[in-house]
Amino acid sequence: MKPSRALVLALQILFGVALLVAWHFAANIRVGSATLKFFLSAPLDVFWRVVKLFSEGEIWGHMWITFQETVYAFVLGSVAGVLCGFALARNPLAAAVADPYLKAANALPRVVLAPIFMLWLGLGVWSKVALGFSLVFFIVFFNVFQGVREVPATILANARMLGFNERQLFRHVYWPAALTWMFSSLHTSVGFALVGAVVGEYLGSAAGLGYLIHQAEGVLDTTGVFAGMAILTAFVLIIDALVTVIERRLLVWQPQGAQTTT
Repeated sequence: MKPSRALVLALQILFGVALLVAWHFAANIRVGSATLKFFLSAPLDVFWRVVKLFSEGEIWGHMWITFQETVYAFVLGSVAGVLCGFALARNPLAAAVADPYLKAANALPRVVLAPIFMLWLGLGVWSKVALGFSLVFFIVFFNVFQGVREVPATILANARMLGFNERQLFRHVYWPAALTWMFSSLHTSVGFALVGAVVGEYLGSAAGLGYLIHQAEGVLDTTGVFAGMAILTAFVLIIDALVTVIERRLLVWQPQGAQTTT
């Protein structure tokens, strides 16, 4: 029996409150003459720091830069991943040739690529977009590739018996089959696009949320670090919610239980 949405929401809120309470008490544990607040900060301190950042207004410019980098990386990486996934899934020879190179490229640590992207593209937005792109592309590519390859042979045979051409096969067979896999990867890709942007800003930038976190870390401002992390978390949840809205519109033909769970 599937639990009701109200019950799930109530348990999610309860779990979040429990985490905050545990964090509060952990931060106030005394070790000698001091508490652990220096290392852990505290929920209320983080909340008021976030309020201060927004009230002062400077945070909006940093958020806008990180938002641009995240959206560009997410959109470009997703589109490229979908196109390449479909193309290679429909061409077994090309897929076999490209397979070792794709696996090798996917195995490269992205942090190692960050300085190279900065050398090629500078310290502006596009070096962060490139890093995020490199994370998003492979997640979407492998999911779409697998989704197209998983189409049952009997369905393809029946469609061809009905006279479907390649365009009709794409629209009525391959595309619906890949949609669920694609949106499953997009939910994961949202976080990775933001990770690419923030890591790039952390390693070399003059603006952005990653830059603010790096600044706070440099002066041992734990509250500032946690405040930046809280804002980043809200970022991911908002973008993921938008992906969910689009997913429900495109997968409206599926039974509710078959859609991607979020």
